[in-house]
Amino acid sequence: MRRTADPLPEITAGNLPTPELAERSTDPAVLRRVRGFAESQAAAARVELRRLLDLAPLPGPERVRAFESAHARLVKWRYETALRTPSRLGRGLPHDPERFRVRLADDSPNCDRLGYLGRLRDGSTWNGEARLFTGGADTPAHRVMLRYGQRALARFEQTGTPGDELRNLVVLPDGQVVVGNSLVRGDRARRVGRELAERVARRQGVAPQMELGGEPLYAVTAPAESRSVLFAEAMRELGHARPGDVAAWQRARYLLYQAPLTKKGSDAVTRTFLVAVGAFLLGTTPTLEQDADLRCMVDGQEGATAMPGDPLVEAALSGS
Repeated sequence: MRRTADPLPEITAGNLPTPELAERSTDPAVLRRVRGFAESQAAAARVELRRLLDLAPLPGPERVRAFESAHARLVKWRYETALRTPSRLGRGLPHDPERFRVRLADDSPNCDRLGYLGRLRDGSTWNGEARLFTGGADTPAHRVMLRYGQRALARFEQTGTPGDELRNLVVLPDGQVVVGNSLVRGDRARRVGRELAERVARRQGVAPQMELGGEPLYAVTAPAESRSVLFAEAMRELGHARPGDVAAWQRARYLLYQAPLTKKGSDAVTRTFLVAVGAFLLGTTPTLEQDADLRCMVDGQEGATAMPGDPLVEAALSGS
């Protein structure tokens, strides 16, 4: 672990690159504002890193509790930043800060459409006949979702999944297998879309303009029992990791992305937490891929545990 005389690992916005999914405009001024959120994330991560260094929790249950507390504070931080945000960028459901602290449940999983999402195009308009947003200008958000739609369909082929649902199975270090998130297509995806629209209509009291047309494809969050197991295992991995153990941090990252806690904001919380805890454990600050969440939802455990920008094990150990 870090020695007293060692310099504090530096955390900057560069360690938290803006997800392309957040870039839903062609206006440079709007994009600059969106990218500015990385500064807030970096500041929150620095606060948590300093707390961890001051507390210096011992490996084991003490450190697990410290990490759980850090994660809980970041959930509260994300909710409070949502309260200060006047609206969301682009098309879609109205901004609702309460969704940043509402816990996921089995009767209301998160269902994220992959592939074509016209609402992510700048200036698109609702086409009631097609049940899609059409027109407008291309954006990074639109492109990244098209790309991951293709990757999701490719996984159906690669795994030889014959039906409309591909369940991502997560293998824990002790060999236990837990059901993670699902990818759904075809009739199953159309049913998921209808159920999602019905839930939103009940909540808002009006039928939403939700994209149900085309060839829907969704990533659906894991069952609540699985997410509880996966979150606890992520904290155990990190809490018992030896200094410089990049592999443990990588395994925990995948588990955390499989175990979101709230309806909104889990990606930002997970990114900020992983950077703070990574700097604490590794002695060097990791930089997350902008699409880390999508990789973990779509690519499966084998394809998404290690990512291109991760610290090298040798580099982390030599700096610890």
